Amino acid sequence: MKWQGRRQSSNIDDRRGRSGGGGGGISPFLIAPLIKLLFSKMGMVIVAGFLLLMWITGTNPLTLIQQFMGGGNMTNVANYQSSPAEQELADFTAVVLADTEDVWNELIQDYREPKLVLYTGSVSSACGSASSATGPFYCPADEMVYIDLSFYQDLKTKLNAPGDFAQAYVIAHEVGHHIQNIMGISGKVQSMRGKISDKEYNELSVKLELQADFFAGVWAHHTQKMKNVLDPGDIEEALNAANAIGDDRLQKQSTGRIVPDSFTHGTSAQRMRWFKKGFTTGDFAQGDTFSATDL
Repeated sequence: MKWQGRRQSSNIDDRRGRSGGGGGGISPFLIAPLIKLLFSKMGMVIVAGFLLLMWITGTNPLTLIQQFMGGGNMTNVANYQSSPAEQELADFTAVVLADTEDVWNELIQDYREPKLVLYTGSVSSACGSASSATGPFYCPADEMVYIDLSFYQDLKTKLNAPGDFAQAYVIAHEVGHHIQNIMGISGKVQSMRGKISDKEYNELSVKLELQADFFAGVWAHHTQKMKNVLDPGDIEEALNAANAIGDDRLQKQSTGRIVPDSFTHGTSAQRMRWFKKGFTTGDFAQGDTFSATDL
């Protein structure tokens, strides 16, 4: 994929090196009451006592304020040094995210762009905490995509899916979940949890994931049409990645058994088919996996 020297998205929240990945801090609903308290007589007494305590203990008050306001481990952030190879992956990710913005702004009126969080080790999101072992994910509650760049190495070595466009497919798939969120599709699926059997809910989950694969294919179609950035073999890299993360293949590798009723993302064949359909047609309207009679 031709990506160097192209526009990088500004919707990147780089939390690499921050303990816990941030995401905590004071609720915005408490800010106004706290300001009111600060300027009251009692508030002034509290502040004076706070500053006196900091002076006695030799603590920098700015450090506590940053932690209180949710700044995370700011020292780690300031001192974090990525390797040239890791920074190249971060730059690549920002370019791919920019490409998704260009495509979906063209296809969807009043498109609301998601943010992408880069983190190391673990992260806190509005959907809860996660570790890098979770893999890339999208949180509909805060409309953010989360990725630890080490996943790209896992994609290459553990899943045998190398190539920059395999990595681009992963990002585009997670942005596909954002499309589903702003369209209300994922919310409808989520609302069915507990109302239907686990088997039936898993079937809906599979359809949701296959649609995100389709949207990734649509993105690849229009990115190539708009920018002519694909190299020979790029689509094969994406298809290989889709094949590598099929439920049947992952189950076979981990347990030696395949249990279709437990599938939540679709088989390798299904994932490749829907990505390829999106790329071949480029037609956003042909991605209704929920009405499809043959997945």
